[in-house]
Amino acid sequence: MRAVALLRGVNVGGVRFAMADLRSALEAAGFTEVRTVLASGNVLLTATSDDAAVVSSGVHDVILDRFGFDVAVLVVDLAAVRSAIEGYPFPPDPDRHAYVVFAAAPAALDELLALAGTVDSGIERVERGDGVLYWEVPKGRTLDSPFGTRFGQRAKSGAVTTRNRNTLEKILAVG
Repeated sequence: MRAVALLRGVNVGGVRFAMADLRSALEAAGFTEVRTVLASGNVLLTATSDDAAVVSSGVHDVILDRFGFDVAVLVVDLAAVRSAIEGYPFPPDPDRHAYVVFAAAPAALDELLALAGTVDSGIERVERGDGVLYWEVPKGRTLDSPFGTRFGQRAKSGAVTTRNRNTLEKILAVG
């Protein structure tokens, strides 16, 4: 399986380690074609298993054993990342952030969509996609927008994570 491991909360706060060291540790654990994209916890890899939960557990264990951090890891098939970008419903706007929300389970996306309620589309937009949520918010408002605030509270469970559309396009370029 060619996949992307999305690591939550890496290289922010006290959870810091070099991506080169992570690459080496994952290769030593049997993952192949390991590439990191940016320093924020985006890892392209090939795994022998096609089960995202098994791959996620393997990456998690490597990080815990090698670096001592209990990091949430969401594994997404590379084709799903491509599909998420192609399905992005909102037009590009240089004044807005374009996010894709990934979750370990579809129920988490449903919960977030319910939390979004009726957001003011003048501030932000949230829409359900195929296995993801799409979220658009003005630059500078990610953390204090109505949905951003609700998402931040929900995301602490580690079951969900976001990536900026630009980051996902960089992942695909490397992938």
